[in-house]
Amino acid sequence: MGNMRYLTETHLKGFERYKYNSIDTSFLSVYVMHPFWNVCVKYVPMWMAPNILTFVGFLMTVVNFILIAYYDWNFDAANDKEVGNTVPGWVWTVAAINILIYYNLDGMDGKQARRTGTSGPLGELFDHGLDSYSAALIPIYIFSLFGTEDLPPLRMFFVIWNVFLNFYFTHVEKYNTGVMFLPWGYDFTMWGVSIMLFLATLVGPEIYRTSFYGFTIANMFEIGLIGSGILSSHPFIIRNIYLSYKNKTGKMRPMMEMLRPFFAFLWLFVITTIWSFYSRNNVIEKEPRILWILYGTIFSNIACRLIVAQMSDTRCDGFNILMWPLAATVGVCCFPWYEQVFDMDLTEQGERWLVQGLTIFVTLAHWHYGYGVVTEMCNHFNIHCFKIKKQPVNAVQELAEINLTAPPEPVEEV
Repeated sequence: MGNMRYLTETHLKGFERYKYNSIDTSFLSVYVMHPFWNVCVKYVPMWMAPNILTFVGFLMTVVNFILIAYYDWNFDAANDKEVGNTVPGWVWTVAAINILIYYNLDGMDGKQARRTGTSGPLGELFDHGLDSYSAALIPIYIFSLFGTEDLPPLRMFFVIWNVFLNFYFTHVEKYNTGVMFLPWGYDFTMWGVSIMLFLATLVGPEIYRTSFYGFTIANMFEIGLIGSGILSSHPFIIRNIYLSYKNKTGKMRPMMEMLRPFFAFLWLFVITTIWSFYSRNNVIEKEPRILWILYGTIFSNIACRLIVAQMSDTRCDGFNILMWPLAATVGVCCFPWYEQVFDMDLTEQGERWLVQGLTIFVTLAHWHYGYGVVTEMCNHFNIHCFKIKKQPVNAVQELAEINLTAPPEPVEEV
Protein backbone atom coordinates (compact mmCIF):
# COMPACT_ATOMS: atom_id res chain seq x y z
CA MET A 1 0.00 0.00 0.00
CA GLY A 2 2.93 2.30 0.60
CA ASN A 3 3.73 2.67 -3.12
CA MET A 4 0.12 2.67 -4.29
CA ARG A 5 -0.74 5.53 -6.65
CA TYR A 6 -4.27 6.86 -6.90
CA LEU A 7 -3.83 9.50 -9.61
CA THR A 8 -2.94 8.68 -13.20
CA GLU A 9 -1.10 10.98 -15.59
CA THR A 10 -4.48 11.78 -17.13
CA HIS A 11 -5.73 12.97 -13.74
CA LEU A 12 -2.65 15.13 -13.20
CA LYS A 13 -2.82 16.64 -16.69
CA GLY A 14 -6.49 17.39 -16.08
CA PHE A 15 -5.65 19.16 -12.82
CA GLU A 16 -3.12 21.29 -14.72
CA ARG A 17 -5.91 22.51 -17.02
CA TYR A 18 -8.45 22.97 -14.23
CA LYS A 19 -9.95 26.40 -13.57
CA TYR A 20 -12.39 27.01 -10.74
CA ASN A 21 -15.80 28.23 -11.86
CA SER A 22 -18.65 28.81 -9.41
CA ILE A 23 -21.82 30.84 -8.93
CA ASP A 24 -23.16 31.88 -5.53
CA THR A 25 -26.65 33.43 -5.47
CA SER A 26 -27.43 33.01 -1.77
CA PHE A 27 -28.25 36.46 -0.36
CA LEU A 28 -26.95 35.41 3.07
CA SER A 29 -23.64 34.37 1.56
CA VAL A 30 -23.29 37.24 -0.91
CA TYR A 31 -24.45 40.18 1.20
CA VAL A 32 -23.55 39.09 4.72
CA MET A 33 -20.95 36.35 4.94
CA HIS A 34 -18.60 37.25 2.09
CA PRO A 35 -18.18 40.88 3.26
CA PHE A 36 -17.60 39.57 6.79
CA TRP A 37 -15.01 37.04 5.58
CA ASN A 38 -13.29 39.70 3.47
CA VAL A 39 -12.67 41.65 6.67
CA CYS A 40 -11.68 38.66 8.80
CA VAL A 41 -9.18 37.23 6.33
CA LYS A 42 -7.09 40.41 6.57
CA TYR A 43 -6.15 39.36 10.11
CA VAL A 44 -4.84 35.97 9.00
CA PRO A 45 -1.02 35.97 8.74
CA MET A 46 0.29 35.93 5.17
CA TRP A 47 2.54 32.98 6.00
CA MET A 48 -0.41 30.77 6.96
CA ALA A 49 -1.32 28.25 4.26
CA PRO A 50 -5.03 28.19 3.31
CA ASN A 51 -5.18 24.43 3.89
CA ILE A 52 -4.37 25.03 7.56
CA LEU A 53 -7.60 27.01 7.86
CA THR A 54 -9.48 24.22 6.08
CA PHE A 55 -8.00 21.49 8.27
CA VAL A 56 -8.48 23.36 11.56
CA GLY A 57 -12.12 23.94 10.64
CA PHE A 58 -12.57 20.25 9.90
CA LEU A 59 -10.95 19.34 13.22
CA MET A 60 -13.63 21.40 14.97
CA THR A 61 -16.28 19.02 13.60
CA VAL A 62 -14.20 16.04 14.78
CA VAL A 63 -13.87 17.55 18.26
CA ASN A 64 -17.65 17.97 18.38
CA PHE A 65 -18.19 14.35 17.39
CA ILE A 66 -15.80 13.06 20.06
CA LEU A 67 -17.14 15.39 22.76
CA ILE A 68 -20.81 14.55 22.26
CA ALA A 69 -20.05 10.86 21.73
CA TYR A 70 -18.30 10.77 25.11
CA TYR A 71 -21.47 11.89 26.88
CA ASP A 72 -24.03 10.22 24.60
CA TRP A 73 -22.59 7.26 22.71
CA ASN A 74 -25.92 5.50 22.14
CA PHE A 75 -28.06 8.60 21.50
CA ASP A 76 -30.12 7.88 24.62
CA ALA A 77 -29.13 10.87 26.80
CA ALA A 78 -32.37 12.69 25.89
CA ASN A 79 -34.73 9.74 26.23
CA ASP A 80 -35.89 10.28 29.82
CA LYS A 81 -38.08 13.39 29.86
CA GLU A 82 -38.24 13.49 33.64
CA VAL A 83 -34.46 13.46 34.08
CA GLY A 84 -33.79 15.62 31.02
CA ASN A 85 -30.89 15.46 28.63
CA THR A 86 -27.83 14.24 30.57
CA VAL A 87 -25.29 15.89 28.26
CA PRO A 88 -23.77 18.88 30.16
CA GLY A 89 -25.03 22.26 28.97
CA TRP A 90 -21.55 23.60 28.20
CA VAL A 91 -21.07 20.84 25.61
CA TRP A 92 -23.77 22.33 23.39
CA THR A 93 -22.15 25.77 23.57
CA VAL A 94 -18.73 24.40 22.64
CA ALA A 95 -20.30 22.44 19.79
CA ALA A 96 -22.12 25.54 18.48
CA ILE A 97 -18.93 27.63 18.59
CA ASN A 98 -16.96 24.90 16.83
CA ILE A 99 -19.55 24.71 14.05
CA LEU A 100 -19.27 28.46 13.51
CA ILE A 101 -15.47 28.23 13.48
CA TYR A 102 -15.68 25.45 10.88
CA TYR A 103 -18.15 27.42 8.77
CA ASN A 104 -16.19 30.67 8.84
CA LEU A 105 -12.81 29.06 8.20
CA ASP A 106 -14.41 27.18 5.31
CA GLY A 107 -15.47 30.53 3.88
CA MET A 108 -12.09 32.18 4.44
CA ASP A 109 -9.69 29.53 3.12
CA GLY A 110 -10.30 30.37 -0.55
CA LYS A 111 -9.83 34.07 0.16
CA GLN A 112 -6.58 33.35 1.94
CA ALA A 113 -5.43 31.34 -1.07
CA ARG A 114 -6.09 34.23 -3.46
CA ARG A 115 -4.56 36.67 -0.98
CA THR A 116 -1.32 34.68 -0.80
CA GLY A 117 -1.25 33.73 -4.49
CA THR A 118 -1.57 30.01 -3.70
CA SER A 119 -4.89 29.22 -5.38
CA GLY A 120 -4.92 25.87 -7.12
CA PRO A 121 -6.74 22.56 -7.54
CA LEU A 122 -5.22 21.05 -4.38
CA GLY A 123 -6.94 23.60 -2.14
CA GLU A 124 -10.37 23.00 -3.64
CA LEU A 125 -9.97 19.22 -3.52
CA PHE A 126 -8.74 19.37 0.09
CA ASP A 127 -11.62 21.65 1.07
CA HIS A 128 -14.44 19.70 -0.56
CA GLY A 129 -12.95 16.35 0.41
CA LEU A 130 -13.00 17.25 4.09
CA ASP A 131 -16.49 18.74 3.68
CA SER A 132 -17.70 15.35 2.45
CA TYR A 133 -16.52 13.81 5.74
CA SER A 134 -18.18 16.57 7.78
CA ALA A 135 -21.44 15.82 5.95
CA ALA A 136 -21.66 12.65 8.07
CA LEU A 137 -20.38 14.15 11.33
CA ILE A 138 -22.56 17.24 11.65
CA PRO A 139 -26.04 15.58 11.58
CA ILE A 140 -24.90 13.21 14.32
CA TYR A 141 -24.66 16.13 16.78
CA ILE A 142 -28.33 16.91 16.33
CA PHE A 143 -29.42 13.33 16.98
CA SER A 144 -28.31 13.68 20.60
CA LEU A 145 -30.84 16.49 21.07
CA PHE A 146 -33.75 14.23 20.14
CA GLY A 147 -32.73 10.81 21.46
CA THR A 148 -33.82 7.48 20.08
CA GLU A 149 -37.36 7.87 21.43
CA ASP A 150 -38.25 10.72 19.07
CA LEU A 151 -35.75 9.87 16.34
CA PRO A 152 -35.11 6.09 16.16
CA PRO A 153 -31.90 4.91 14.45
CA LEU A 154 -33.75 3.84 11.31
CA ARG A 155 -35.02 7.39 10.83
CA MET A 156 -31.53 8.72 11.64
CA PHE A 157 -30.32 6.53 8.77
CA PHE A 158 -32.60 8.29 6.27
CA VAL A 159 -31.75 11.73 7.67
CA ILE A 160 -28.06 11.04 7.07
CA TRP A 161 -28.76 9.79 3.57
CA ASN A 162 -30.70 12.97 2.83
CA VAL A 163 -27.63 14.99 3.85
CA PHE A 164 -25.44 12.76 1.66
CA LEU A 165 -27.76 13.36 -1.30
CA ASN A 166 -27.78 17.13 -0.86
CA PHE A 167 -23.98 17.23 -0.78
CA TYR A 168 -23.41 14.71 -3.56
CA PHE A 169 -25.99 16.12 -5.97
CA THR A 170 -24.12 19.44 -6.04
CA HIS A 171 -20.95 17.68 -7.21
CA VAL A 172 -22.87 15.61 -9.77
CA GLU A 173 -24.09 18.95 -11.08
CA LYS A 174 -20.54 20.24 -11.39
CA TYR A 175 -19.40 16.96 -13.00
CA ASN A 176 -21.91 17.60 -15.79
CA THR A 177 -21.93 21.40 -16.07
CA GLY A 178 -18.35 22.32 -15.12
CA VAL A 179 -19.76 24.97 -12.75
CA MET A 180 -20.14 24.79 -8.98
CA PHE A 181 -23.54 26.31 -8.19
CA LEU A 182 -23.14 26.89 -4.47
CA PRO A 183 -26.30 25.72 -2.69
CA TRP A 184 -28.38 28.15 -0.66
CA GLY A 185 -29.06 25.56 1.98
CA TYR A 186 -25.44 25.32 3.15
CA ASP A 187 -25.24 28.74 4.82
CA PHE A 188 -28.67 28.45 6.42
CA THR A 189 -27.91 24.92 7.62
CA MET A 190 -24.69 25.98 9.34
CA TRP A 191 -26.45 28.84 11.10
CA GLY A 192 -29.46 26.66 11.88
CA VAL A 193 -27.36 23.93 13.49
CA SER A 194 -25.41 26.49 15.53
CA ILE A 195 -28.59 28.19 16.76
CA MET A 196 -30.12 24.85 17.73
CA LEU A 197 -27.02 23.99 19.77
CA PHE A 198 -26.91 27.43 21.43
CA LEU A 199 -30.58 27.15 22.36
CA ALA A 200 -29.85 23.81 24.01
CA THR A 201 -27.63 25.72 26.43
CA LEU A 202 -29.75 28.83 26.91
CA VAL A 203 -33.18 27.25 27.17
CA GLY A 204 -32.29 23.64 27.81
CA PRO A 205 -32.14 20.69 25.40
CA GLU A 206 -35.50 19.48 26.76
CA ILE A 207 -37.25 21.85 24.32
CA TYR A 208 -36.36 19.44 21.52
CA ARG A 209 -38.39 16.67 23.17
CA THR A 210 -41.64 18.64 23.10
CA SER A 211 -44.50 17.60 20.85
CA PHE A 212 -47.74 19.07 19.51
CA TYR A 213 -50.56 16.58 19.13
CA GLY A 214 -48.03 13.81 18.58
CA PHE A 215 -45.94 15.87 16.14
CA THR A 216 -42.43 16.19 17.58
CA ILE A 217 -39.59 18.64 17.03
CA ALA A 218 -37.70 15.71 15.51
CA ASN A 219 -40.49 15.38 12.92
CA MET A 220 -40.12 19.08 12.12
CA PHE A 221 -36.37 18.64 11.78
CA GLU A 222 -36.80 15.76 9.33
CA ILE A 223 -39.42 17.54 7.24
CA GLY A 224 -37.39 20.76 7.21
CA LEU A 225 -34.24 18.96 6.11
CA ILE A 226 -35.95 17.03 3.34
CA GLY A 227 -38.00 20.02 2.28
CA SER A 228 -34.98 22.31 2.04
CA GLY A 229 -33.37 19.95 -0.44
CA ILE A 230 -36.54 19.55 -2.50
CA LEU A 231 -37.36 23.26 -2.55
CA SER A 232 -33.99 25.01 -2.59
CA SER A 233 -31.62 22.57 -4.25
CA HIS A 234 -32.70 19.54 -6.25
CA PRO A 235 -35.00 21.20 -8.84
CA PHE A 236 -32.40 23.89 -9.55
CA ILE A 237 -29.64 21.31 -9.96
CA ILE A 238 -31.73 19.33 -12.45
CA ARG A 239 -32.55 22.55 -14.30
CA ASN A 240 -28.92 23.66 -14.44
CA ILE A 241 -27.80 20.31 -15.83
CA TYR A 242 -30.61 20.32 -18.38
CA LEU A 243 -29.83 23.88 -19.54
CA SER A 244 -26.10 23.16 -19.79
CA TYR A 245 -26.81 20.30 -22.18
CA LYS A 246 -29.54 22.15 -24.04
CA ASN A 247 -27.28 25.19 -24.57
CA LYS A 248 -24.22 22.97 -25.15
CA THR A 249 -22.26 24.64 -22.35
CA GLY A 250 -21.96 21.45 -20.28
CA LYS A 251 -19.79 18.38 -20.68
CA MET A 252 -22.21 16.90 -23.24
CA ARG A 253 -21.82 13.34 -22.01
CA PRO A 254 -24.16 10.55 -23.18
CA MET A 255 -27.06 9.82 -20.85
CA MET A 256 -25.49 6.83 -19.07
CA GLU A 257 -22.21 8.72 -18.61
CA MET A 258 -24.11 11.72 -17.28
CA LEU A 259 -25.78 9.47 -14.70
CA ARG A 260 -22.64 7.45 -13.95
CA PRO A 261 -21.80 9.34 -10.69
CA PHE A 262 -25.02 7.97 -9.19
CA PHE A 263 -24.04 4.32 -9.69
CA ALA A 264 -21.64 4.06 -6.74
CA PHE A 265 -23.89 6.29 -4.65
CA LEU A 266 -26.93 4.07 -5.26
CA TRP A 267 -24.93 0.88 -4.65
CA LEU A 268 -23.95 2.22 -1.24
CA PHE A 269 -27.55 3.19 -0.46
CA VAL A 270 -28.90 -0.24 -1.44
CA ILE A 271 -26.27 -2.20 0.52
CA THR A 272 -26.60 -0.09 3.67
CA THR A 273 -30.40 -0.20 3.46
CA ILE A 274 -30.34 -4.01 3.29
CA TRP A 275 -28.13 -4.11 6.39
CA SER A 276 -30.39 -1.66 8.24
CA PHE A 277 -33.54 -3.69 7.59
CA TYR A 278 -32.28 -7.29 7.52
CA SER A 279 -29.47 -7.47 10.08
CA ARG A 280 -29.88 -10.70 12.06
CA ASN A 281 -29.18 -8.84 15.30
CA ASN A 282 -30.76 -5.49 14.42
CA VAL A 283 -27.29 -3.92 14.49
CA ILE A 284 -28.64 -0.47 13.62
CA GLU A 285 -30.15 -0.35 17.12
CA LYS A 286 -27.01 -1.74 18.79
CA GLU A 287 -24.22 0.26 17.10
CA PRO A 288 -25.79 3.27 15.34
CA ARG A 289 -22.89 5.66 15.91
CA ILE A 290 -20.32 3.24 14.49
CA LEU A 291 -22.58 2.55 11.51
CA TRP A 292 -22.93 6.28 10.72
CA ILE A 293 -19.14 6.64 10.74
CA LEU A 294 -18.79 3.56 8.52
CA TYR A 295 -21.37 4.79 6.03
CA GLY A 296 -20.04 8.36 6.16
CA THR A 297 -16.47 7.25 5.51
CA ILE A 298 -17.39 5.20 2.45
CA PHE A 299 -19.60 8.04 1.24
CA SER A 300 -16.71 10.47 1.66
CA ASN A 301 -14.47 8.19 -0.40
CA ILE A 302 -17.07 8.02 -3.18
CA ALA A 303 -17.52 11.81 -3.08
CA CYS A 304 -13.75 12.46 -3.10
CA ARG A 305 -13.27 10.26 -6.15
CA LEU A 306 -16.10 12.09 -7.92
CA ILE A 307 -14.48 15.44 -7.04
CA VAL A 308 -11.16 14.20 -8.48
CA ALA A 309 -12.97 13.14 -11.67
CA GLN A 310 -14.86 16.42 -12.13
CA MET A 311 -11.79 18.57 -11.45
CA SER A 312 -9.52 16.54 -13.75
CA ASP A 313 -12.31 16.12 -16.35
CA THR A 314 -12.00 12.34 -16.32
CA ARG A 315 -14.54 9.52 -16.13
CA CYS A 316 -15.82 8.93 -12.61
CA ASP A 317 -15.98 5.52 -10.93
CA GLY A 318 -19.12 3.48 -11.35
CA PHE A 319 -18.36 1.39 -8.28
CA ASN A 320 -16.24 2.01 -5.20
CA ILE A 321 -13.70 -0.57 -4.11
CA LEU A 322 -14.59 -0.13 -0.42
CA MET A 323 -18.04 -1.53 -1.11
CA TRP A 324 -16.63 -5.00 -1.69
CA PRO A 325 -15.78 -5.57 2.00
CA LEU A 326 -19.02 -3.80 2.93
CA ALA A 327 -21.10 -6.08 0.69
CA ALA A 328 -19.30 -9.16 2.03
CA THR A 329 -19.94 -8.09 5.63
CA VAL A 330 -23.60 -7.35 4.92
CA GLY A 331 -23.91 -10.77 3.27
CA VAL A 332 -22.54 -12.42 6.41
CA CYS A 333 -24.71 -10.35 8.77
CA CYS A 334 -27.93 -10.79 6.79
CA PHE A 335 -27.52 -14.41 5.65
CA PRO A 336 -30.93 -15.96 6.43
CA TRP A 337 -30.02 -19.67 6.72
CA TYR A 338 -27.34 -19.69 9.43
CA GLU A 339 -28.89 -22.37 11.57
CA GLN A 340 -29.66 -24.67 8.62
CA VAL A 341 -26.19 -24.36 7.08
CA PHE A 342 -23.90 -23.83 10.07
CA ASP A 343 -26.04 -25.25 12.87
CA MET A 344 -25.50 -21.97 14.75
CA ASP A 345 -26.49 -18.32 14.52
CA LEU A 346 -24.49 -15.12 14.25
CA THR A 347 -24.30 -13.65 17.74
CA GLU A 348 -24.97 -10.02 18.54
CA GLN A 349 -21.40 -9.59 19.79
CA GLY A 350 -20.08 -11.20 16.63
CA GLU A 351 -21.94 -8.73 14.43
CA ARG A 352 -20.73 -5.83 16.60
CA TRP A 353 -17.14 -6.98 16.07
CA LEU A 354 -17.71 -7.17 12.32
CA VAL A 355 -19.08 -3.60 12.28
CA GLN A 356 -16.21 -2.26 14.36
CA GLY A 357 -13.53 -4.12 12.41
CA LEU A 358 -14.94 -3.02 9.05
CA THR A 359 -15.16 0.59 10.24
CA ILE A 360 -11.50 0.59 11.29
CA PHE A 361 -10.42 -0.96 7.97
CA VAL A 362 -12.51 1.41 5.84
CA THR A 363 -11.36 4.46 7.83
CA LEU A 364 -7.67 3.57 7.43
CA ALA A 365 -8.19 2.87 3.71
CA HIS A 366 -9.92 6.23 3.21
CA TRP A 367 -7.23 8.09 5.14
CA HIS A 368 -4.61 6.38 3.00
CA TYR A 369 -6.47 7.45 -0.13
CA GLY A 370 -6.67 11.06 1.04
CA TYR A 371 -3.02 11.15 2.07
CA GLY A 372 -1.97 9.53 -1.20
CA VAL A 373 -3.92 11.93 -3.43
CA VAL A 374 -2.68 15.02 -1.57
CA THR A 375 0.92 13.78 -1.63
CA GLU A 376 0.79 12.99 -5.35
CA MET A 377 -0.64 16.42 -6.15
CA CYS A 378 1.96 18.16 -3.98
CA ASN A 379 4.75 16.26 -5.72
CA HIS A 380 3.34 17.01 -9.17
CA PHE A 381 2.86 20.74 -8.58
CA ASN A 382 5.97 21.05 -6.39
CA ILE A 383 4.06 22.57 -3.48
CA HIS A 384 3.44 21.84 0.20
CA CYS A 385 -0.02 21.16 1.59
CA PHE A 386 0.39 23.07 4.87
CA LYS A 387 3.19 25.45 4.01
CA ILE A 388 3.51 28.33 1.57
CA LYS A 389 6.69 28.08 -0.44
CA LYS A 390 8.92 31.11 -0.07
CA GLN A 391 8.53 33.40 -3.05
CA PRO A 392 11.19 35.67 -4.52
CA VAL A 393 11.14 39.21 -3.11
CA ASN A 394 9.97 40.73 -6.38
CA ALA A 395 7.09 38.22 -6.58
CA VAL A 396 6.00 39.11 -3.06
CA GLN A 397 6.05 42.82 -3.86
CA GLU A 398 4.09 42.24 -7.06
CA LEU A 399 1.48 40.19 -5.20
CA ALA A 400 1.12 42.91 -2.54
CA GLU A 401 0.57 45.54 -5.24
CA ILE A 402 -2.08 43.36 -6.90
CA ASN A 403 -3.89 42.87 -3.58
CA LEU A 404 -3.89 46.61 -2.93
CA THR A 405 -5.11 47.66 -6.37
CA ALA A 406 -7.40 44.76 -7.26
CA PRO A 407 -11.17 45.40 -7.36
CA PRO A 408 -13.45 43.66 -4.82
CA GLU A 409 -13.56 39.91 -5.18
CA PRO A 410 -16.50 38.45 -7.11
CA VAL A 411 -19.22 36.71 -5.16
CA GLU A 412 -18.80 33.49 -7.12
CA GLU A 413 -16.09 32.28 -4.76
CA VAL A 414 -15.86 29.98 -1.78
